Amino acid sequence: MWPPNPEPASDPEPARHSEPRAALPGLRALLPARAFLCSLKGRLLLAETGLSFITFICYVASSASAFLMAPLLEFLLALYFLFADAMQLNDKWQGLFWPMMDFLRCVTAALIYFAISITAVAKYSDGASKAAGVFGFFATIVFAIDFYLIFNDMAKFLKQGDSADETAADKAEEENSNSDSD
Repeated sequence: MWPPNPEPASDPEPARHSEPRAALPGLRALLPARAFLCSLKGRLLLAETGLSFITFICYVASSASAFLMAPLLEFLLALYFLFADAMQLNDKWQGLFWPMMDFLRCVTAALIYFAISITAVAKYSDGASKAAGVFGFFATIVFAIDFYLIFNDMAKFLKQGDSADETAADKAEEENSNSDSD
């Protein structure tokens, strides 16, 4: 087993009586946490990544190969956001506005997938183009669900900020009006 244990085991019996060891760091450090993958955002990003990859493969095998760049870019972006969210890069890199970037990615992906899926189904007659169009429609739905959820989260956040600003402005206005009435 790698890395080698510098001290030999004093117990010649199998490891069933030994203490459990911590997982060795390595490639497992790159895998997203199970808790994130089971969350709604994790499942949506996994679905986006998988559908984008399947759509890309279908466009590669079809006569509608002019459309293969959009699924490839969306696959890479979804994969990037999957690992960025799983590794909590949004907490580490505070200068970027992650929800807005994710929202714009989902909106543009939904619109582009919808357009190229309609074109692939209507214009091309081979089976791979039709399959790419169908998977593109599924991807459109998944991206639309994701941007709807992101939009609702951002709207709630902005409403909380607006209500805090309004209460501070109302307090300042009440203080100014009370001092003038003397």
